[in-house]
Amino acid sequence: MTEANCLVTNDWICGEYLRTRAQELTDATLQHIGITVVSVLLGIVVAFPLALLVRARPRFAGPVLALTTLLYTIPSLAMFSLLLPLFGLSSALVVTGLALYALTILVRGILAGLDAVPAETREAARGMGYGPGRLLWEVELPLALPALMAGIRMATVSTIALTTVGSLVGRGGLGNLIEDAMPTFFKAQVLTAAVLCVLLAVAADLLLLGLQRLLTPWTRQRAGGGRARPGEGG
Repeated sequence: MTEANCLVTNDWICGEYLRTRAQELTDATLQHIGITVVSVLLGIVVAFPLALLVRARPRFAGPVLALTTLLYTIPSLAMFSLLLPLFGLSSALVVTGLALYALTILVRGILAGLDAVPAETREAARGMGYGPGRLLWEVELPLALPALMAGIRMATVSTIALTTVGSLVGRGGLGNLIEDAMPTFFKAQVLTAAVLCVLLAVAADLLLLGLQRLLTPWTRQRAGGGRARPGEGG
């Protein structure tokens, strides 16, 4: 039986499918990556000021965290339907919905990171003349990076999975291939798209983990008995 016959027999693993649909798979993967990256970045842009607001005004913590949690519980079909009058059937519809879903993870991750900064480190920085802005950017954020990056990693992996739901409006990256294949149960396409989603999630997590280690070299030094953290000592 020739390899091309795997398309006729509708096998799960089919090299001929990969060969003949390579461009389609590439386009879907690139769309998936693009939607994920823009969604997570938008989520960070919105989550950061929200987290700073909650930290500066603790009375807002309950409403903000409740709202972001509520957004995460809205079914994707309902979320896209609510956003449809604003964005129409566009990539912006999917990106906005995914960014809203990411907020609950990102806001909590940023808050957890900032809360983990030792109080004595803040006091030492203030004693050295650091104002609120400089304290945040040069001391607190660097020390908060491990927890913050953990939140970004979780949000990214979650968004990669949720991006497939964008196929409801034709902007789902690899999810489009899965949806197109389901009516005829095109096994090779379903399996290939699903495996690529998993590989994207693993690759993104490893890439962000590597970025975290690059941005926080003192964590490795501290584990080996090395130098102090940013903001400590001179």
